[in-house]
Amino acid sequence: MAPHSLIEHRLHGSFATRYALEFFGNSAHFAIANIAFEALHESPNRYFLSYDPYILIVSSIIQSYYLTTLPPAAPWRRLAGNMIGPSIYSLTEIFIEGMHFWDNPNHIAYWIFALMIGTAQFLQQTNLHNTIRYLVLIIENIARASIIFLMYYLFEMYANPAQTQSLSTFFADASHQFVGIAILFFGFTIGLANAAGQYYLQLLRNTSEQLKVFSEWLLGKELLDRSLSHPELLHQHRQQRVILFMDIRGFTQWSEQHSPEETVQLLSRYYQTIEQVFHQHHIIKWKLSADEVMAIFAQPSEALSAAQQLQRRMSDLLAPEQLGAGIGMHYGLVVEGLLGSSGVKFYDVIGDTVNTAKRIESAARNGEILASEELHRACTARIRQPHTRTIHAKGKAHPITVYVLSANPAQRELAQWQTQEQTVKAH
Repeated sequence: MAPHSLIEHRLHGSFATRYALEFFGNSAHFAIANIAFEALHESPNRYFLSYDPYILIVSSIIQSYYLTTLPPAAPWRRLAGNMIGPSIYSLTEIFIEGMHFWDNPNHIAYWIFALMIGTAQFLQQTNLHNTIRYLVLIIENIARASIIFLMYYLFEMYANPAQTQSLSTFFADASHQFVGIAILFFGFTIGLANAAGQYYLQLLRNTSEQLKVFSEWLLGKELLDRSLSHPELLHQHRQQRVILFMDIRGFTQWSEQHSPEETVQLLSRYYQTIEQVFHQHHIIKWKLSADEVMAIFAQPSEALSAAQQLQRRMSDLLAPEQLGAGIGMHYGLVVEGLLGSSGVKFYDVIGDTVNTAKRIESAARNGEILASEELHRACTARIRQPHTRTIHAKGKAHPITVYVLSANPAQRELAQWQTQEQTVKAH
């Protein structure tokens, strides 16, 4: 699943899920409260035959869409996005009703609450201490709960004007005190619950990100994503796979003449280059062991393309050190899946295909890519003017015919130089 992995998709939810949470958890709050207030203040039948409730709903829908598309950290855009609903609603109503629109206090209140909530969300996305961020979240939820209290107050203002001449008169009624305290309490408790939920959700996401990295090291990104939706892929089963091995020629002798720090630095650049190349190809899994890399591909064409790119990159990296890389590939049946005991398991491939690929790689010279006959048959169109060579591999009863892909000129000269040097030393 590109560009996001399945794990990220599950942690952050689909667009539809995030949109629903945004609409019902934020943008629609004031709209719903205002619709209920105006429907009860007027005749419900008359109100729902007018355009007012539908303008509110459409405004909230548009605002929700914009806020859902925002990146995780966009404080100013989050603040501005919360003003979309009241802006669309106000401009549309003013166009229809004129400036009398502002005579209703609930219309002004829409802007005030949007600004309060938008500011709270802005602050939560800035570099505040977690304690302050959770405190702002609690205040935001108290503000949301206050929408209900304001609408209740406005309803009483029209229904019982004598009780709303002043706040002291309003709160002289014990029932009004109860409603005010209850709403404040519920806003505070819901805020606490949301803060706790945010804390544990972030903790879960951080932990999942760490586990994702560890799992990718063991399984590879593509296999990890596929196994989440299809766990049976991890069971042992037969498959046709391309196995690629690559090794640095002369690395042992080179490392004897250089410090451990220099050796580590070269290997680090070597590993980074390999990762960059494999990241551009569909690869099931790859693993490293000192200067040796083993990779598993599902498609022969992908393996060949990766091998050619690897060899070009290795030329730039290793030639200045008078080193080169040899690559060997074989295509055939393997048994792949989770191997190990009940307590320790790892994903790997087993079979003669793996052994043969390793033997082919051992025969590759600097800058060479050796492909088996089986791999050549699978992608004949990609291997033009092939040159063949017969190798005698250890443990094999019969010689193996391999196809030699053109080596990089610089590495071919290096290979010839090293061969001549070895011949002189032998004599």
